Amino acid sequence: MNQLKTVLLLGLLTGLLVGLGGLIGGRTGMLVALVLAAAMNFFSYWYSDKMVLAMYRARPLEPHEAPQLQAMVRELAANAGLPMPRVAIIDDDTPNAFATGRDPEHAVVAVTSGIMRILTPRELRGVLGHELAHVKDRDILVSSVAATLAGAVMVLADMARWSAIFGGGSHDEEDGGGLLGTAGMIFMAILAPIGAMLVQMAVSRGREYLADQEGAAIARDPEALASALGKLEQANHAQPMADASPQTAHMFIVNPLSGGSFASLFSTHPPIAERIGRLRAMVRPGAGAPAMASGPLPGFSPPPPPPPSAGGRRGGIDWS
Repeated sequence: MNQLKTVLLLGLLTGLLVGLGGLIGGRTGMLVALVLAAAMNFFSYWYSDKMVLAMYRARPLEPHEAPQLQAMVRELAANAGLPMPRVAIIDDDTPNAFATGRDPEHAVVAVTSGIMRILTPRELRGVLGHELAHVKDRDILVSSVAATLAGAVMVLADMARWSAIFGGGSHDEEDGGGLLGTAGMIFMAILAPIGAMLVQMAVSRGREYLADQEGAAIARDPEALASALGKLEQANHAQPMADASPQTAHMFIVNPLSGGSFASLFSTHPPIAERIGRLRAMVRPGAGAPAMASGPLPGFSPPPPPPPSAGGRRGGIDWS
């Protein structure tokens, strides 16, 4: 049901994009918008992971770096029936994590240096399980496509508003122009971005709940993820990620952006309290959680940044 809902919501976003193209240019505009949607989906499929890793200056780890972190990811990937993903570190004190990649064979799990300082090993396993659930369900590809389409809808909505103000759009009857007056075009141009934002929010929120459930099963410890979410929410509220972008905020396990109660209504993340409640409801009475060590994990100090080199590049990412 969740997969069907996602397909329908992505179809709605594409429909909004094509509809706005029709408002601006009639049938020709609809065709151009459809081609644009296909091109953006193709671009999102192949390059969205590289762009987001470069945006946050994520440094892929070498095999010998942070061995306990990589061993943890390897164990959880085996639990999920996934190949070992690449692991990357983001040098940021704000604790957070995300996964990216178009499929399990090209996945990357990225964690900030801050998350390894505040979570216990048990809690970090829960977070990594959540991210691997996204990889298993190919959620990152879906959310990247949704974000790209939503961005295109907003750009075309701006174009439609200016077209209505300065020309009223196409008036070629054969192209379907003139069916809506200037006021109608402006009204639709205002509503379309709101609709796109709500659709993107619905895609992201629904998949976060599913990733919590499946991630808790991968880590075999719902309480660990619940505890981690509580800590991460408090830390991100106190110290939002400085470089976080609204276009990529949905990728993180908790919202990295600051915002009050009104802004939370339009967050791509479900309420943390509800996520924690659902996770704790998964724990059977009397079952208890597996005993694991508490406190900082030995050897989890983030590795130092790579030394400057010619061009400032390493592993295909600009570190300068």
